Amino acid sequence: MWPENTLHRSNEGEKKNRSTEQSEGILYIQPKDLLDHYPRCLTDRLVEMAHRYPDRSLVAQRDCQGGWRHVSYQEMLLAVRRIGQSLLDRGMTAERPVLILSGNGIEHLQLALAALYAGIPYCPVSPAYSVVSQRFTLLSRIVNRVTPGLVFAAEGDLYAQAISATIPHSVEVVTVSGQVSDRDTTSFLQLSSTIPTTVDQVNLKISPDQAAKYLFTSGSTCQPKAVITTHRMLCANQQMLLQSIPCLGEKMPVLVDWLPWNHTFGGSHNVGLTLYNGGTYYIDEGKPTDKHFALTCENLRDISPTMHFNVPIGWGYLIRALECDSDLRDSFFRDVEFFFYAGAGLSQSLLNRLNRLSIAQRDKHVPIISGLGMTETAPTATLTHQTCNSSSFIGLPVPGCEVKLVPLQGRYEIRFRGPHVTPGYWRMPELTKQAFDEDGYFRSGDAVQFMDWRSPETGLKFDGRIGEDFKLSTGTAVNVKRFRDRIMQLGSSLVKGVAITGINRDSVGALIFPCIDQCRMLSGLPISTDLVEVLSHPTVVQYFRMLLIQFNQKGSGSTRRLSFIYLLSDPPDMDYHEITDKGGVNQNAVIVRRSQLIDELYKGHLPRTIHATDDPSLPTECHSASQK
Repeated sequence: MWPENTLHRSNEGEKKNRSTEQSEGILYIQPKDLLDHYPRCLTDRLVEMAHRYPDRSLVAQRDCQGGWRHVSYQEMLLAVRRIGQSLLDRGMTAERPVLILSGNGIEHLQLALAALYAGIPYCPVSPAYSVVSQRFTLLSRIVNRVTPGLVFAAEGDLYAQAISATIPHSVEVVTVSGQVSDRDTTSFLQLSSTIPTTVDQVNLKISPDQAAKYLFTSGSTCQPKAVITTHRMLCANQQMLLQSIPCLGEKMPVLVDWLPWNHTFGGSHNVGLTLYNGGTYYIDEGKPTDKHFALTCENLRDISPTMHFNVPIGWGYLIRALECDSDLRDSFFRDVEFFFYAGAGLSQSLLNRLNRLSIAQRDKHVPIISGLGMTETAPTATLTHQTCNSSSFIGLPVPGCEVKLVPLQGRYEIRFRGPHVTPGYWRMPELTKQAFDEDGYFRSGDAVQFMDWRSPETGLKFDGRIGEDFKLSTGTAVNVKRFRDRIMQLGSSLVKGVAITGINRDSVGALIFPCIDQCRMLSGLPISTDLVEVLSHPTVVQYFRMLLIQFNQKGSGSTRRLSFIYLLSDPPDMDYHEITDKGGVNQNAVIVRRSQLIDELYKGHLPRTIHATDDPSLPTECHSASQK
């Protein structure tokens, strides 16, 4: 299943002209398998599949009666040509792209593929920036960066306030339903009714290196940037996946997927995988939340996927549901070839439970794979070549992806070069220049190590984001990922997110965003009870006291122990970018925004803290805490 790789150290030729870093100790990994031919642009596959499988469903979505509305490859191509002509008639260009505000949906996909077919970039953004944010700070920045020529929101009423606050009146707004009170809107039906005239000729002239879309990074370490994603990147990456996972081309892919299309995992990886291999994509409008996950289960009982992709929180919900629902297990495991997780490491307990379910249902392990990917690599750069038995295992580079490992304080920064790597950030030339080293490798900012130093061919493991790590006042380095992963593992049921403190301090602390509903259940208090009272309840305090004790029992020294835990009563604020688009906590943004709170914590001025002691057998000072 897995292509071979070659590992070698830097040679004299590679050392030449390297002026900004030491070459000693640099390692290179080169896949032995060459990357096969791939199409000029992704819509070439749409044209091909429309001829080969005209009546096969490309996409399906629940309708208002609870059934599935299907769009075939042939129907999609016709809609794409019509909408693409409409975009050309409106003078859309890379300087005036299409901005998509709403979430996953058939019309969203039709518009996105039409933009690709007409050679016009599009930019999907997180719906939360419009419907959750109160100040539309991030959306305003995105609008100013991309200067859209057309904005799409499926539900005009839902997005009206955001549009009024951020979109200039000169920009056309297209909706499927609803209105925006302060301006005229164009119906999506009108957009898709244009007779194609020149769009097919324009499509034939598209260069693989033209921008296909602008994807904003999730902002895990800084403010989001608009990553230029080219047609070459999308096609090369799908060919890399096909050569790494041959079953994609052997059995028609069927996906039941909720992952958002404004993110590279859902939009570039999963949608691209379906189209590239002639599969069918069922839009799952459920979400991994207490309120919305029942819909995901209903969809998976109805449709048996051939593969399943998810982030760790989604796998947590799904595994719990599978363990107690035999009908769901029967449908889910019937045709599935492999499982995939990304976005963060999957805990060992979840891996073990998923393996147990596989054996009970199929009498064998269904392969569980993962890898390392990012928006700038379209997204896949490495994949595991065997079932993951470690949550941090990321495997080896896919065919066509060259890897450079640069030594960094006992680990390596991993860098990438290949046809799947972005040319840079839209309208940010300085950041683009900084993103690449002198050999043309993209600086990922991710740290890795070998799973086994004695057998490097075994693969790599992820070891955190370099930009999140910091040093204590003693000069010793703190690996944020190791602290965060351990806290999330110990407190998986009550911990929603964590930020680690201690920059230029004497010790490490943790700001914890608790799972409020679970804390209420644990406390036994009525739902109307004030949140501070809930977090101050003895059972909640005792839970986090034991978490702190258990954490410190396995650690010694200032870089392995927590000096305190502080429970925050207010959630991470999207407008301050404290939460990423993937739902994770933005470590750096939390530390910056709450710097005054952190100062008070280290001065000892805040009494509502859970403190550690040198002897874990002794009581700790246990108080819940809130940030107002």
